[in-house]
Parts: sequence; structure tokens; C-alpha cells
Amino acid sequence: MTTANKITIARILCIPAFVTMAIYYGRSVRDGDPQPWERWCAVVIFAIAAASDGLDGYIARRYNQRSKLGVILDPIADKGLMFAAIITLTLFRWNEDYEFPVWFPVLVITRDLVVIIGVVILHMLHGGVQVHASWTGKWATALQMAAIIIVGLQLNFFTKDFTLLGHPFEVKFFDVAVWLAGLFTAVSGFGLVVDGIAQLHSRGHGEGGFKETGAREERENRGG
Repeated sequence: MTTANKITIARILCIPAFVTMAIYYGRSVRDGDPQPWERWCAVVIFAIAAASDGLDGYIARRYNQRSKLGVILDPIADKGLMFAAIITLTLFRWNEDYEFPVWFPVLVITRDLVVIIGVVILHMLHGGVQVHASWTGKWATALQMAAIIIVGLQLNFFTKDFTLLGHPFEVKFFDVAVWLAGLFTAVSGFGLVVDGIAQLHSRGHGEGGFKETGAREERENRGG
């Protein structure tokens, strides 16, 4: 097994460790007796796992360690870590003054589910898929990780009061981090959908010809 794959597997093993410490800390906050060491353990585990994402990719490229196993394990490790962190921090509140809004995990999970379904459809229709990496996708992943770490470390650098159309509302630094991550997640997801549709049309799928031909063949078969 290559060094890159070993790092990826270690990242996968970090997921249950992070979730365990995150839940323990969330429960301690709920019970009114926060245990900071549990939060720090969870954040450190997540930070190490997130940093290893770039490390295994660099090693695979630098030392020509790309493998079919790595292609399968790497997205499992990346998405598994991200989903685990976002869902856990949404369900188990770490901060009495802030929690992830429900739309954030819904957006992140929906975006990746749409991508997975699109990949499956493209593969079934013409046996090949071209997934183009984009700068918005890279920024979305980086900002998602940053938002998780910022909330985990409780780094709320400011809280501002605003009024919009006569309605007062409060904006925290936490909100800015989550909104930016959500924005880039939505934009990158839209770009992937557009790219997938373009690939479908480039192979003649999505046009009306197939349906009409199929109907005509059905009529001919019935007539025969």
C-alpha cells in the first residue's frame, strides 16, 4: 500500500474519533458543564485530518503514487469528514450563542448528492465522466473547513447590529464564515450541474430525438 493511501486511511479513521469527542463536548455544553479539553481534542483531530487532505494528494503526485484505491478512498475520506463535522456540530451545539443554521448542512449534502447522481447518470448513459476541478469547488471545500474550525475554536471576532427595512438583525463573524462557505458551495454545485448538462448534450442525450425514435419504433413493432 502506498504512503498516500495510508494517509487517506488514517484520515478516514479520524472521522469516528472526531465525532466521538464532538458529541461528548456537545453534551457537556448541554448539561451546563463544558469540558474545553474535549472541544480542543475534536478541533485538533479535525484540523489534522483536513491538513492531511492536501498532504496525501501532494505525495501521490510528487512520488507517482496514484492508484485506483486512492481514487476511491480520497473522496470517501473528504466527504465523510466534512459531513460528519457539519452534521455533528449542527445537532450537538458547541456554543450557547451560535449553532450552524440548518440550511448549511442541507446545502452541502444536497450539492454532493446532486453531483453523485449526475456522475452515475453520465456513466450509465455513455460510460465515461469528466469531472472538471474548479477554483470555486476548491474554495468551497477550504471555506467549509475554515467555518468548522472557526466555530469549533469559537473565534467570534465581532458582532454587529444592523437594520434592514426597519427590521433589526445581528451579524456575527461566525455568520460571515458560514455564509461565504455556503455561497461558494452553491456556486460550485451550479457549475458542476451546468458542466454535466453540457456533457449530456455533447453526446446527444437530453434531445428529443431519442424519445421520438423510440415511439416510432414502438409503433412499427406494433404494426408488424
